[in-house]
Amino acid sequence: MAAAHLIEITDPADPRIAEFSSIRERDLTGRQGRFIAEGTVVLSMLAKAHLADRGVRAEKILLLKNRVEGVSTLLTQFAADVPVYVAEGSVLDAIAGFHLHRGVLAVGCRHEPPALAAHVAALPEHALVLVGCGISNHDNIGSLFRNAAGFIADAVLLDETCCDPLYRKALRVSVGSVLTTPYSRQGSAEALLGTLAEAGFEIWALSPSGSVEIGEIRPGRRVALVMGTEGEGLSASILDRFQSARIAQAPGLDSLNVGTASGIALYHLSRAMGRLG
Repeated sequence: MAAAHLIEITDPADPRIAEFSSIRERDLTGRQGRFIAEGTVVLSMLAKAHLADRGVRAEKILLLKNRVEGVSTLLTQFAADVPVYVAEGSVLDAIAGFHLHRGVLAVGCRHEPPALAAHVAALPEHALVLVGCGISNHDNIGSLFRNAAGFIADAVLLDETCCDPLYRKALRVSVGSVLTTPYSRQGSAEALLGTLAEAGFEIWALSPSGSVEIGEIRPGRRVALVMGTEGEGLSASILDRFQSARIAQAPGLDSLNVGTASGIALYHLSRAMGRLG
């Protein structure tokens, strides 16, 4: 694609970049399907998702003037109709509402995902999915997506009580994997796991009290790894209904961080399923 045409912004109140204003405050209220991509790594993942037509599209880009040269090649990956705005540091900080040292922002939008049953039905015959139940910490959500991408999971499925993966911090922690990993966030944990069970998934609920050590599992062709929130973990009803697994660790410790635990468990399952070299 051709080099991007740059549009200079000198007024922080310019309506053309209104979506970028007061970023932190808007993070708290939601963006109705839109999201802020921050930093070159996340912008690169947005470009990949945009080009691959994965239900994610870039709408506009805002850059610090002295960052333009460094991302010029990356900008050519976006369609010509995606406007690229540039501003000096003081103007960019006034727009965002805080000092934006990365100097790279984009607004994107994600199409409405399909209904849960349709999403599960579209998964491959041999599938590994990561499931989150009640995870309200954005760092943990971002870590789940980064691990899912790193260990070749086919999707991340979240229940309705999980926080939004499109939150700016979750996107950043995931290093943009939220934009390239198929996911949905809908329904109760019970409904989500029931749909997976009906689709033939072998469900493993991860818990410090799990009955099987994770490295001993010999997974079948369709496997779902279920993670609960830190502290309370998964509900007793889920642990009673499905198979449970644990990660061996030093005695006296309560549990591992959700991001760490999901990475260890996904590594074992993905390797056992022949997904890793």
